[in-house]
Amino acid sequence: MRYIPHTEEDVRQMLETIGVGSVEELFETIPEKVRLGRSLEVPRPLSESELLLDFSRLAALNATPATYSSFLGGGAYNHFIPAVVDHLISRSEFYTAYTPYQPEISQGTLQAIFEYQTLICQLTGMDVANASMYDGASACAEGVLMAVRATRRRRILLSRALHPEYRGTVVSYCRYLNLDIVEVPVAADGRTDIEALGSLLDGESAALVVGYPNYFGIVEDLASLAQRVHGTGALLVAAVQEPVALGLLKSPGELGADIVVGEGQSFGIPPAFGGPYLGFFAARQKDVRSMPGRLVGETVDREGRRGFVLTLSTREQHIRREKATSNICSNEGLCALMATIFLSLLGKKGIRELAEQNFSKAAYARQKIGAVKGFSLPFGAPCFNEFVVESAEPVGEVLRRLENDGILGGIPLGKDYPEMGNRFLVCVTEQNARQEIDALAASLGEGGAM
Repeated sequence: MRYIPHTEEDVRQMLETIGVGSVEELFETIPEKVRLGRSLEVPRPLSESELLLDFSRLAALNATPATYSSFLGGGAYNHFIPAVVDHLISRSEFYTAYTPYQPEISQGTLQAIFEYQTLICQLTGMDVANASMYDGASACAEGVLMAVRATRRRRILLSRALHPEYRGTVVSYCRYLNLDIVEVPVAADGRTDIEALGSLLDGESAALVVGYPNYFGIVEDLASLAQRVHGTGALLVAAVQEPVALGLLKSPGELGADIVVGEGQSFGIPPAFGGPYLGFFAARQKDVRSMPGRLVGETVDREGRRGFVLTLSTREQHIRREKATSNICSNEGLCALMATIFLSLLGKKGIRELAEQNFSKAAYARQKIGAVKGFSLPFGAPCFNEFVVESAEPVGEVLRRLENDGILGGIPLGKDYPEMGNRFLVCVTEQNARQEIDALAASLGEGGAM
């Protein structure tokens, strides 16, 4: 959108049309004592060219993977996005599409969502997937609510190794629903403590929610967790913050998960300072009517031609009112299309190769950092492309030194895990070259802990 401000004549004509003599008259109902009474202290007006230059200057202040070597993860990942993704979603028939209320004029949008659902089912190993989850955290909270509906129980077990923002969102969603939320501790290897879980599970437990991989990048033993959980009649909710891992790991559905939720940002969507992102949600066929969001199905018309319809939509605006399973409204179709294009380009072989690159590069980084004096790897369980590093120096000083060297070294864990104040989370993706990893290890080795 170009910067074209209103002229004085534009303002005069608008005031004349609505029958007002001045802009000030529009604010006469506001008491005089609460008005500012002076002009705002803002910089002088800029021409279009000056404004664009100023925006460019401000943008250059941002620390991005283009200007720093980035080893940040924690739910937002720097993956390569083929140019064709942006090219295709920029077609007007895609980026102007709205919620597909009328199937006869929404076939393209409905088909794109149908293909997206199919890909999510293939990745997660589940029977059915929906569309229009906002992000991984809200999808996780919706998964918890679905488990409560399915089991008619009121107790939720959240792994402490689950993404802190996912846990916080679940708590926010459930605050006024009279649900009992219990935290399951982390074992010494960084996984959910399965022994502690045994003492917390009971006949009132609706679900256990764990990350796969968890926030520390560690691969949870879903099969063992599922066995424990199902023994009490509860459900297992697997939350996938880094879905590239599903190209290499066994699917959550194969390991016994009942509901699989997660964040699709890694599939062709840029980090973009927090959004818009793409939550995904998959479940078993038997629970389909309890799912939130919308479900697109394939059918044939009277002439036998293939067509797509909005098979299920559980939001409150579709007559259901207070009986709705969700109030999710916005159509995430464009972000879902980005993920669909990305996954279609890679295919089954490509997504595995991408996952292998992430896994191998992270393993190399673990080896290099683990050999640096003053730094150690506290968790021994298998991990994917993220891992925790423990520092003998204060973490804040370490990360500031790395930033001075042009490296975004990781996420300090002390804020969300006070007991881990001397640890930080490092992420390595296919975008990190060997030279970057070597530079990270070298910069760590140049600190005072040597």
